[in-house]
Amino acid sequence: MPSDLPRNSGELFPSKRGNAPEHYLVAHSDGGARGNPGPSGYGVVIEDESGRKVATLSEYLGHQTNNFAEYQGLIAALEYAVKHQYKALKLISDSELLVRQIKGIYKVKHPVLQDLHGRAKELIRQLDWFSIGHALREHNQEADRLANAAMDKGTGKGFVPPSVSRQGPQEFEGIVENGRVRLMGGELPEGTRVQVRVKR
Repeated sequence: MPSDLPRNSGELFPSKRGNAPEHYLVAHSDGGARGNPGPSGYGVVIEDESGRKVATLSEYLGHQTNNFAEYQGLIAALEYAVKHQYKALKLISDSELLVRQIKGIYKVKHPVLQDLHGRAKELIRQLDWFSIGHALREHNQEADRLANAAMDKGTGKGFVPPSVSRQGPQEFEGIVENGRVRLMGGELPEGTRVQVRVKR
């Protein structure tokens, strides 16, 4: 069951649990590594509390482990929330290990993961409310697809759908055909918010 974090709490997940606020983000996060360790990446789909898609995030991470990639997905979602001044976030991950480590049920023993765990904890403390829960992979399909697309791009096997990265919005070239904008070199994920600037 997800746990909630009041602001400025000394613990990552205190025993006192609060109700979800009226407005919050929901982030579906996934990370993976082919070979474990191997080529790795993460994907995150962020929605508001009504289910409207706000952003998609993905990144190729190089030669890393599954757990490293899962943590990077969590951190990307947290950084997005903090950067865009959202104060409440619910994160859904298909990594039971990650969820249990963030809840404090499992200890984090690996030094690299300890650093990532510390970074996540630091970001969580900047929120007024935080919840994390586990979901089976079949309920996290779009985040999984984005993570795999990032790995494909990083290994030269395919095109990763453009996304809002941790560095902010990106610009892409396109052309109007039959009243619709066609991007050069790929497609955006369904629900991606865009702004169009006409060049003449």
